[in-house]
Amino acid sequence: MRAYAIRRFLLVIPTLLILTIIVFFMVRFIPGNVLDLMLAQLDEASGDIEVDRAKLEHMMGLDVPVHVQYGKWLWGIVSRGDLGKSLWQNRSLVDLIKPKIPVTVELSILSMVLGILFSVPIGVYAAVRQDTLTDYIMRTISILALAVPAFWIAVMVMIYPAIWWNWAPPMEYIPLVKDPLGNLGQFLLPAAIMALFTSGGTMRITRTMMLEVMRQDYIRTAWAKGLKERVVVIRHAVRNTLIPVITIVGGMIPSLLGGSVIMEQIFNLPGLGRFLLEAVRMRDYSIISGYNLIMSIFVMLVIVVTDLSYAYVDPRIRYR
Repeated sequence: MRAYAIRRFLLVIPTLLILTIIVFFMVRFIPGNVLDLMLAQLDEASGDIEVDRAKLEHMMGLDVPVHVQYGKWLWGIVSRGDLGKSLWQNRSLVDLIKPKIPVTVELSILSMVLGILFSVPIGVYAAVRQDTLTDYIMRTISILALAVPAFWIAVMVMIYPAIWWNWAPPMEYIPLVKDPLGNLGQFLLPAAIMALFTSGGTMRITRTMMLEVMRQDYIRTAWAKGLKERVVVIRHAVRNTLIPVITIVGGMIPSLLGGSVIMEQIFNLPGLGRFLLEAVRMRDYSIISGYNLIMSIFVMLVIVVTDLSYAYVDPRIRYR
């Protein structure tokens, strides 16, 4: 188990290196240029004052080839832990994302908890009551959750309640430490929409695996012994159903981080998603590269931990 875990964590390093190369170079192909945007804004602000483009380019370190820029950026990370500075604000990435991390983390955790509480029990119940009216209703809900885009639901929630009942979600961020209940009320709606979108697949996987487990010999033996349905389902069947569910839940985290970009924009939440969107709009290359590196590390660690957790859920699994 330990040797397998060490190998998996070591494999993260070359994967991250490849990802940094792809992101660092591909972001330069985005239409538009940070220098053009800066010069346009400086021209509007200063009027007829001329700005030396070459000097500005040298100050930001953009006057050298891209592969040299990448080498300097990577060496700064390895030697000093410097993820880069914003080309616009001249502040480090760490300082910029610190106040935004709690927003995205809270939204993602709340979405995941709601998604699991909604999908796993319904998937188990639908399997136990196979081919009943309840099963058909639950399967229809899961298909709708997969088919309807979350951003469309969010936009409809923003528009129609305002038209029909003159109600709209709060658009000014409420800090958790300032007003916990107000903060929860603000996050509950976007989190529920994200949870609905991610729970459709989890619900179907849970139902499918539960049906497969319920047909196993040891489950029939448990029924033959006269055990109660609750004992057979919860103690004997659900645990062996959780392995693929854990895989789906582990895969939900990148989806939630990606979905937070849209939800934070729609519900005006100052999280990492809006931060990345603004960095892309302003062509802030160093911020985009550093942000993607952090997210890549986090997602890969989640994937490794998800794989390692299989052995704890199913004693039959042994890693070497």
